Amino acid sequence: MSIFGKIMNAIFGTDAKAAPADAAPGSSGAPSAGSSPAPSGGAAAAEKVDVAKILDAAAKDSGQKLNWKTSIVDLMKALDIDSSLKARQSLAKELNYTGDMDDSAKMNIWLHKQVIKKLEENGGKVPADLKD
Repeated sequence: MSIFGKIMNAIFGTDAKAAPADAAPGSSGAPSAGSSPAPSGGAAAAEKVDVAKILDAAAKDSGQKLNWKTSIVDLMKALDIDSSLKARQSLAKELNYTGDMDDSAKMNIWLHKQVIKKLEENGGKVPADLKD
């Protein structure tokens, strides 16, 4: 499984698959009986997975002081995913990073932004201060 797939599974559940931004993962996008359809152009807020809530809880449960909001390493550690340089380089390849893989600081900043962006694109609700 891809590293980003592991991140998705940890946040959205084991059935997580890349989904359009207007459908919650695991949802067909169609309203269920007794519910209102989501407004066009985006999912209803209640249908989105609260990424911050999940990552805050995961960081707390880890027993470590982790700052997932600024660090891709801490985000991965909070989810109990290998955060080694090799793993982050693999994630960078998955997400089509074109920069210098040996400049880990620059790569890590890029990775964090991309992971947050992709989580939002796949049905996650992310804090406004983490969006570009």
